Amino acid sequence: MRNDGVAGLLLAAGAGTRLGAPKATLELDGERLVDRGVRMLEEGGCHPVVVVLGAATLQVRGAITVRNPDWRSGMGSSLRVGLAALPPQAQAVVIALVDQPFVEAEAVRLLIASGASVAVASYGGQPRNPVLIAREHFEAVAEQAVGDVGARPFLRAYPELVTEVPVPGDPADIDTPDDLRRLQPH
Repeated sequence: MRNDGVAGLLLAAGAGTRLGAPKATLELDGERLVDRGVRMLEEGGCHPVVVVLGAATLQVRGAITVRNPDWRSGMGSSLRVGLAALPPQAQAVVIALVDQPFVEAEAVRLLIASGASVAVASYGGQPRNPVLIAREHFEAVAEQAVGDVGARPFLRAYPELVTEVPVPGDPADIDTPDDLRRLQPH
């Protein structure tokens, strides 16, 4: 189900130095991680989906791509670029990371259905990504997104705003060649 009030934002700008290739370009089960992330956000109800690229220049079907010229500075600059690229009709955004390929569309649906202005996916009681942020908080999130951190400083500064939403799926991320091999279907 599409929800025009909630956009999706996939952060996919990194070089994947420990992997030897930008994470967005890697394939898992025959699908690029960037395409997998876009599909997850779309199937979860986000529209449009914005992908922030940096180290790799890619065509991404079904998404608006924006380039972060300062991608080497870390995730914070990508989050700021992505928030600035969202259309004005987006009243909230679900932010996901390209290197978490087993996050499910159901997690996105549950974040949206929570009705919270700030919602964090929780796996077995552990808060992880994705996160939902209402437009009223975009400026504060962007101000605190510096270096290699995204929304975490904002979430820690305002715990009273955060609703943890139990979700299914696996938030495992891919950082090394061993991670990629371990997560490939056999």
